Amino acid sequence: MTFRATVLTLYPEMFPGPLGISLAGRALAEGKWSLEARNIRDHAIDKHRTVDDTPAGGGAGMVLRADVLASAIDAVADGRPILAMTPRGAPLTQARVRSLSQGEGAIILCGRFEGFDERIFDARPVEQLSIGDYILSGGELGALVLLDACIRLLPGVMGAASSGDDESFEAGLLEYPHYTRPQVWEGRTIPEVLRSGDHAAVDAWRKSQAETDTRLRRPDLWERYDSARVQSPSGARREKKDR
Repeated sequence: MTFRATVLTLYPEMFPGPLGISLAGRALAEGKWSLEARNIRDHAIDKHRTVDDTPAGGGAGMVLRADVLASAIDAVADGRPILAMTPRGAPLTQARVRSLSQGEGAIILCGRFEGFDERIFDARPVEQLSIGDYILSGGELGALVLLDACIRLLPGVMGAASSGDDESFEAGLLEYPHYTRPQVWEGRTIPEVLRSGDHAAVDAWRKSQAETDTRLRRPDLWERYDSARVQSPSGARREKKDR
């Protein structure tokens, strides 16, 4: 099954962009996924191809019109998830990425200006997603991030099926640190345990490092991870041991 991506945007020339090179580009050329970028402006209803208007109630900027957006969505809707990239959306997670990568693909709506007329979310089944707590000029870069995250999980895209198993967020933790040759660089040495050949010790070190880094760098992730691991099978909380 080919993962099919349809992007609704005012700037279709931005695609495939970086998705046309490296792993994603090779997978695109091999037909492991497909991409169609469609211009929202093609669904404007006046001779000037207007897609936006001033905000109701006043204020700066322009707002994308619900009628134009609905027409663009309806032209491609086929049961795939419809996603709108917006800072008002739910944070994109690795779990959501993995779920999307296991489906038939997605339709991605890219915002511009002040964003979308809110009525489009009431009238169409559009899921709002955000890639972070910051503002971009438009949703296209968010769409590229979302697609890259999904495409790398498609069967046959990464070299080994297990390549992504230990990566950050897959198990609720940040990934452990990595090292490679030379063994000594500027007086800094690869940790001895990684040179020991003791696979059990290496695994234990990596888990410990992942937990420590997550606790120090991302206390929000650590809180969720730590809370989940102290749940009993019945769902009742166990008393945490002192650490």
